[in-house]
Amino acid sequence: MPLIAATAGLLFTVSATTSQGTTLREDNSVRLNQVVSKKEIEVGNAVGDVNRLRADIDALTGAQAGGDGPLTAERTRGEGYLADAGLTAVHGPGLTVRMDDAPPGGNGLSTGATQDDLVVHQQDVQAVVNALWAGGAEAMTIMGVRVVTTTAVQCVGNTLLLEGRRYSPEFVISAIGDPARMQASLDAAQGVRAFRDAVRAYGLGYSVTRETNIVAPAYQGSVLLRHASVPR
Repeated sequence: MPLIAATAGLLFTVSATTSQGTTLREDNSVRLNQVVSKKEIEVGNAVGDVNRLRADIDALTGAQAGGDGPLTAERTRGEGYLADAGLTAVHGPGLTVRMDDAPPGGNGLSTGATQDDLVVHQQDVQAVVNALWAGGAEAMTIMGVRVVTTTAVQCVGNTLLLEGRRYSPEFVISAIGDPARMQASLDAAQGVRAFRDAVRAYGLGYSVTRETNIVAPAYQGSVLLRHASVPR
């Protein structure tokens, strides 16, 4: 008994010294969620500032261009690239793809699947996006956010990180273009077929809907390039 008491006392002393008044088994995921939520608010505020500054720059540039022929010509030339860069709102017919995790309490786990098999992954969203582009998509949005050449599709756990904000399933991808051609591209894409196999096996959500008028807003994020390379 004295030996047990001495050992317990030693363990308590070591734990107290190590913790330094904090909880050793604290759930770091809660702290991480708080950090992410704080950063999302900061991103939202920064986007608002960017939009205001962009409007001020456009107004000042337009005012200066009124009496400057070369500036007016360059401004007109630049405006011709806005649509291709995704900086103008567009609308038209196309497809909307919806992807979702397997429902809680479904029969997915009973089939021998792991929890990892029951969620939408980054490569699944990327496969759909790439297939739509390959099928001739003229403009695209993910969760209502305009997709441009610099847009990165990233997932953290089962949430989608897009332009500094998190989005939970279901993920909604809308593309403007020829619906038949894009549908054929989706059907032929290997990554999409693999996801549809998981849909049938584990109960994930996947649907494709033809739309008569999809609205894709102008891209509002940064258009600055930090690095680029020329394909060979």
